[in-house]
Formats: sequence, structure tokens, C-alpha cells
Amino acid sequence: MALSSMTGFARGQGASGGYVWAWEIRSVNAKGLDLRLRLPSGWDAVEPVARAKGAEALSRGTVYGTLTVERQGKSPVVRVNEDVLAAVLGTLKALAGRVDAERPRLDGILAVKGVIEVVDAEEAEDERRAVEAAVTTGFVDVLASLVEDRRREGDALGRILSARLDEIAALTGRAEASAARRPDAAKRRIAEQVAVLLEASDRFDPDRLHQEAVLIAAKADVREELDRLVAHVEQAQAMLRKGGAVGRRLDFLSQELNRESNTLCSKANDLELTNIGLELKGVVEQFREQVQNLE
Repeated sequence: MALSSMTGFARGQGASGGYVWAWEIRSVNAKGLDLRLRLPSGWDAVEPVARAKGAEALSRGTVYGTLTVERQGKSPVVRVNEDVLAAVLGTLKALAGRVDAERPRLDGILAVKGVIEVVDAEEAEDERRAVEAAVTTGFVDVLASLVEDRRREGDALGRILSARLDEIAALTGRAEASAARRPDAAKRRIAEQVAVLLEASDRFDPDRLHQEAVLIAAKADVREELDRLVAHVEQAQAMLRKGGAVGRRLDFLSQELNRESNTLCSKANDLELTNIGLELKGVVEQFREQVQNLE
């Protein structure tokens, strides 16, 4: 399966039954799937199908879908709301003689909110359903374009993430081959430290110093950290090859990679190993940032 980004954009338009419509869909990063639709008044029937299709096609991301609709070919109908007009006239009659004012003019009465209504020309129910079906089909088509756009970006993200993993593997190999990790080098450094302590005072117990040196050596050993780094890199590479919605699992692995690189830095007792650990932390952070965009 292909990798997909959580960011993308698509737009499409069409016409049906005297209506011209356009869909615009864009998506950004999110922990889960959040589909937010903006529909013109009177087009609520489209929403349930659009939501169902969106949930089928996408698994993560905040998705904004906007529908615009314009009716062409038929003039709107202007009509008088008789109930509102009667209420206005009744109020004017009741106020007559009580208020010193000119008689109301027709244009003033018609300007009262609700007296005049401008509505679309009526249409047959089957015609409306046909238009709604066309608009829904249009949404599905634009959604497919969004999915394709997200996959194209996902391919690019996959290449970037794979390159970061190669860098992590290379740095792990450098740490493995570091001269500071050779037993003889570690033994020599500890022996030098013990010798300095013994020269400084005759109160130190050599046996006790030997035990402490063994503990220090064990704490400074980064064998487990390097093994886990190798395992995490292999697991992440396998996920990238498999594809699909692996963003959450890769995000978890990036946290594990960060934890191991931090431990490597804290245990390092050599400048070369410390520098490798710092480089490793930088690359892991780049990997983690890019993973945030992955579905």
C-alpha cells in the first residue's frame, strides 16, 4: 500500500438541472479524522453521504469541504408574505392618530423586513434529488483527487523518512565502531581513573574501588541502546515498505528512537561518542517532524 500525507487539496465543479456547483476540499494534520463540511442552506441532504464517503477514503486529518451552488436559467420569484404584511398594516392602523407623522408610503411598507420574500423558483422533487445526486457524485470525485494528492505527497515523505532512517543507521554504525566502545579502551580509562584516586589518598580500598569500577563500566555500556536503535530502524523501514496508515506507529517509534539517542548521550564517556549521540538526536528529531505529516 502507498503512504499518504495528511495534507492535500482538491477542487472540482460541475452542472446539473440548472445548477452550477463546485467542491473545494483541503486537509491538514490531526490525531484522528475530523470532517468539517460547509454547505449552502437547503443542501443538508448531501451531508450524510459526504461524511460516509470521507470516512471510507480517509483515516486521519482535519478535512475541510466547502460546497458552493448557483442556480442558473430560472429567475427568482418575488412574493408578498401576506401574514407579515397584515401585521404591519394592523400596527400602522393602531398607531394612526397617536403619532404625529406622515402617512406611510408603499415603498416604506414593502421595505419592512419579511414583507417581501425573494425565493428560488419551485422545482419538482425528482429534479432536486437528481441534482443532489450529481453534487454527491462530484464530492466523491473531488475526494478521490484529494486522496491522490495526499498519496503523491506521501511518496515524497516516504523518501525523506527513508533517508533519515539511513542516516540513523549510519550513525548507529559509527557509534558501534567507535574506539571508545572497545573493551581495552574502556578498561584503560577506568584503570587510569582508579590510579589517580589511589595516588591521591591511601584511604581507598582497592577491592572496593574495583567493584565501583565494574559498576561504572556497566552503566557506561551502550550495547543495549545500540541494539534497540538497530531494531527500531529495521521496524520503521519495514513499515515504510508496507505503507498504508502507519503514521501513528511511526510516531511511537520516533519517540523510542529519541529515548535511545538521549540515553546514548547521557552514558557516553567519550567526546566522539557524545558527538555521534548529538548528531543522532538531530536526525531523529527531523524524522519525528516529518512523521507528523503522515497519515
